[in-house]
Formats: sequence, structure tokens, C-alpha cells
Amino acid sequence: MKTQLKRIGKMKFSLPPIYFLIFTILSGCMTKHNFSGEYHLTGVHEMASAFNFNPDGKFEFYLVYGAMDRNASGTYTVDGDTIKIHSDKEAGNDFAIVNQRQEGTGYTIRILNENSILASNVLCFYFVNGQQFEAYSDSDGLIKIDAPVCEKIYVQHMLFADVASLIKDDTNANNYFELNLRPEIQQVSFKGIDFFIDGDALTCLPNYFLPMENIRFERSSR
Repeated sequence: MKTQLKRIGKMKFSLPPIYFLIFTILSGCMTKHNFSGEYHLTGVHEMASAFNFNPDGKFEFYLVYGAMDRNASGTYTVDGDTIKIHSDKEAGNDFAIVNQRQEGTGYTIRILNENSILASNVLCFYFVNGQQFEAYSDSDGLIKIDAPVCEKIYVQHMLFADVASLIKDDTNANNYFELNLRPEIQQVSFKGIDFFIDGDALTCLPNYFLPMENIRFERSSR
């Protein structure tokens, strides 16, 4: 009897191959998030926004805030609890340089747009000796920088915030620039913005596009 017990103690139990396969499949289903569907922004006054994530890996997005409309489309991937957005829009390309030259001293940037609201809401980042400074367009779309030398100059629209557009690097000797707004400025690139799965909701950290705290998109029950 003791010999039989010793033999039983040394026996190794293993699942038959078919049961092991079923167990593996079920485990993968339990850990994979099934989050496709519509998600609507909550808790932001007078702002309507939503994502629609399709099971085929594509998404659509819209945002309405007063007279401002934004949209995006593209694909997405999932990395654990993180959703990475890959918009069709090219980031950092909201402005087109239509004219540039050397003229006078300092730097001059003109936003060419008949709509004074669009022309007057542009933020400029410029770098002098590695330090970052800011300037804003006036009601005529004019930005003046008094610095004698700027290594880099970026512009970003404050109403259609996205990744800032580089208009001058350290190899460009011009100091006068005329810019047009590209039609794609209404779209969102989502570059560098990740969303996180939180139950039946998606969250993200404050960013250049949605700078507020506690951003939350709740899944629609429809």
C-alpha cells in the first residue's frame, strides 16, 4: 500500500492537448478587451464629442464646441489597456508657407486669412539660444519677433490645436514668412495622445487638443 502511494505522489498530471488548447483560447478571450463601439465625451460643458471604434481596426471621431468643428478618421491599435490612435492626418502640417524671404530685421510672420478670428488666434513658439519664447498673432494676423536670430520657429492654431508646425529651422536664413491655413487644420492628428481603457470608458491625460482634467469617453449602451 505504501509503495502505491509513493507511485501516485510521483505521478505528473497534465491536460490532454485538446483541453490545453481550449484553456488557452478562453484565457486569451478573457484578457482581450472588446471595446469596439461608440464612446461619448462626458462632463465637459457645451462640448459634444465621440469616437466610433469599428471591429476592423478603423475609427471615426468628431468634436463640436460652439462654432468649431473637429474630426478625424484612421486606424487604431491596442497595447494592453492602451489604445493608440493613428489618424489619417499628417501631424505638424497645419500651415503652408506661400512666401518666405529675407526682409528687414527681426522676424515677421503673416497669417493670410480673410477671417480675422482665424488669423488672430495663432500661437508662435520660437527658440533663441536654446530657450523657448512665445508670441501671438494680432487682429491682422501679424506676428513680430524682435530677436536678431531665431534657431527655430513653430506655429500652432489656438482654435484648432494640434502638433505645432515647424516653419523655420536653423538652416533657414529667411526672416519673413507668409502662411496659409491648410484645409486639414480642422482634423486632429492625435499624435502622442494615448487613450486608456477604464471599464466601459476611455480616458486620457490632458494634452494639446484636450487640455482639461478628467477626460472621459463613456461607452454608449445602444
